[in-house]
Amino acid sequence: MERKRNSSSHLLKVGEKAPGFSLWDQNQSVTTLDEFRGRKNVVLVFYPRDNTPGCTKQLCGIRDAFDVFTNDDVVVLGINPQDSASHKRFVNRHGFPFRLLVDRDKNVVSAYGCRGTLATKRTVYGIDKEGTIVFARRGMPSSEEILRAFKE
Repeated sequence: MERKRNSSSHLLKVGEKAPGFSLWDQNQSVTTLDEFRGRKNVVLVFYPRDNTPGCTKQLCGIRDAFDVFTNDDVVVLGINPQDSASHKRFVNRHGFPFRLLVDRDKNVVSAYGCRGTLATKRTVYGIDKEGTIVFARRGMPSSEEILRAFKE
């Protein structure tokens, strides 16, 4: 972790450098933000729980627009505190073509200002190839909204 917790739980600002991280995915492989620097834009989707109606709707929407993300040189990563087995079941059930990352200690959730009282706050960040935040929004922004931030 490169940054301490964002204890206020406020969104990080567009123009800030994105906090680095290293997390396990649903296949128990390590993913770091640095592995994409200089090569890919990154969309981080912080969501409360696997296999719940809202989270399923949000991630299926991204899945359904995934070709547009990849055509725009964007990697999508979902993040919440659930374990890799839960993430794997969620990925397999819905055919997600992107990684779901395990933030068991909620350090990344906290660093990005997404820690809620009971659950992770539904939040989406767009990070450009240089590691700068270009999009930050709570809720379920559309794929078009997210991708537009990389073109502005």
